[in-house]
Amino acid sequence: MQLDTVDLLQLQTKFMKGDETVQGFSAGLNTQFREIACQVKLAEIYSRIEEQPEEVLDILAWQFNVDWYEAESDIDVKRQAINDALLLSRIRGTPAAVQRVVEIYFGDGRVEEWFEYGGKPSYFRVITNNPEATNDKAALLARAVNSVKNLRSRLETVIIESSENMDMRFGFALHMGDKLKVEQVV
Repeated sequence: MQLDTVDLLQLQTKFMKGDETVQGFSAGLNTQFREIACQVKLAEIYSRIEEQPEEVLDILAWQFNVDWYEAESDIDVKRQAINDALLLSRIRGTPAAVQRVVEIYFGDGRVEEWFEYGGKPSYFRVITNNPEATNDKAALLARAVNSVKNLRSRLETVIIESSENMDMRFGFALHMGDKLKVEQVV
């Protein structure tokens, strides 16, 4: 049964369907019931994150206590942060949480612990080769990472790698000749 297409008179018993008062109430309530049924869909907020405007996302981030949420981020990043709020609250303080925040903000990237690259103990770094990564996005990421990492670890740096496929061409020149010295004799 669909709430927005239900006919209240059809739900009545055979004897009540013939009553004029019930027919009048049913006709009047059908309109009200359909309006309410349409508004019920608007209350389904969490299942409709992809359709919500930025203002609603900001409120949801506050309600769910999403510390790594940045209001300056674009709307797709905000939606991913809200969708992953429960997951990240469970794995907070782990490298997996930091990795997920990197994926939310940059789409790709990796987290390297200090022992993987020869850094100082308790430090880690984030490396991405996303061409859309800028210094501003790296600053947003650093704030977000600091809210999900464990307290003893320190973010050393955010490295934005850039790689390009280019054709390599080699060339050389060879010159062979004799050297002549011409002098004037007087």
